[in-house]
Amino acid sequence: MHSIHSLLDSHDGYGLAELVRKGEVRPGELLEAVIERIEQVEPQLNAVCEKLYDKARLDAQSASASQGTFAGVPTLIKDLFSPLRGALMTNGSLACGEVRADFEAEVVTRLRQAGCVFAGSSTAPEFGTSYTTESTRFGATRNPWNTEHSAGGSSGGAAALVAARVVPFAHGNDGGGSLRVPASCCGVFGFKPSRGLMPSGPLVGEGWAGMGTPHAITLSVRDSAALLDVTAGMDLGAPYAAPLHSTSYLAAAQGPARPLRIALVEHLDPWPSSAESLAAVRHAARLCESLGHSVEVTRLPVELPVFLDRVFDIIGASTRGYIDMLGQMRGQPVALEELEPRTRIILRERGDIGGARYAAAVDWIHALGRAFAAFLQDFDLILTPTLTREPPRIGELDAFDERLSLAEVMEQFHSYSPFTALFNATGQPAMSVPLYWTAAGLPIGAHFAGRFGDEATLLALAAQLEQAQPWASRVPPVNARQGGAVN
Repeated sequence: MHSIHSLLDSHDGYGLAELVRKGEVRPGELLEAVIERIEQVEPQLNAVCEKLYDKARLDAQSASASQGTFAGVPTLIKDLFSPLRGALMTNGSLACGEVRADFEAEVVTRLRQAGCVFAGSSTAPEFGTSYTTESTRFGATRNPWNTEHSAGGSSGGAAALVAARVVPFAHGNDGGGSLRVPASCCGVFGFKPSRGLMPSGPLVGEGWAGMGTPHAITLSVRDSAALLDVTAGMDLGAPYAAPLHSTSYLAAAQGPARPLRIALVEHLDPWPSSAESLAAVRHAARLCESLGHSVEVTRLPVELPVFLDRVFDIIGASTRGYIDMLGQMRGQPVALEELEPRTRIILRERGDIGGARYAAAVDWIHALGRAFAAFLQDFDLILTPTLTREPPRIGELDAFDERLSLAEVMEQFHSYSPFTALFNATGQPAMSVPLYWTAAGLPIGAHFAGRFGDEATLLALAAQLEQAQPWASRVPPVNARQGGAVN
């Protein structure tokens, strides 16, 4: 008889749920093992916002083997605009106080209905506007490959916990790379669905003019696809919806990958990719070619500084709207002193733009989506580095100096991640695949983007890459494994 820990070591979430359905494992056993694993690595990683063990134990007791695709599988919900009933709703900020949600996000409800048990919430930076998970409220979330380095952001807590083998998958969301950046930093799989594929309700119709979307960080491609099957699709009152796959995303991931035409983009002016980043993306390109795909070096039809200027018009206005709403909800305006310097810089320079300027920014990113759709008439996918360099050290990336200009903050973040936000703006699905580790032992992901609504092609390729170069056997120094091999 295998121990519970060896099963967690050797199975993804889909596989664990199969054991629950067969009666070989009880949800409560899985939960207690995950709690042990959280306690084992949390002192080194600082990836958990709030532990919800007592409520999770009650949920595990009532979980049934027939409950759903992920019956009895423990996971965590990211503490960022994803309310979980009864849990703290801090959004990484001191300004949110100790408020607890009395409702939950639709994506959380769908995960619950699929059988997931929520052991806690995972960390995020204030309001998700950073590519590293460091905040005044919670401190720094650390990378399990080297705790002196960042786990990425803004779903850094989720990525660190999955990489450290605490849970097989964890919920996150992505408005400019917030699933894919931490997946790259932590050597796991991060997938961003198309605009409108995932539910954003019930609180809002869309985040950041449609650039934001929930999904998950996973160890296996299979879990990512199966999670899409149980969460994708418009929710009540959604303003629009992307098309669902004709069969299932899991079937797409398990089917054969057809030969693809892949556009390789190695850098994006004005910021170069490092030698390690180029080595990572060229390694991915060679692997794709060895699997029968064609790869052509090309350039993207975008001027990055102009793009970022429009994006921060949207982020600035949206942040102001949220801060105003927060003040109304708590009955007292939010003082600037309650916010981190990065947020104050964004508000200072873009928080008070007019409606016409905001509308022009939205029109501009929609036009960019049209341009990228035309570009992909000649290619099936776009391949870029996920990041221009390896994960930075803690404290290196995030700006805690209000004297900086927004242009300096943009350069600090987007010289590190110039590619990911493009595909939030265009609405295209995109993923970071863990295929390369630097000489220092830090991961750098390969980033692929597909046509709008074509998650299936990306998932089929990801599964093919996973089979050709399995990454689950690569385990970071900080980990919760108790022995066994991932199958």
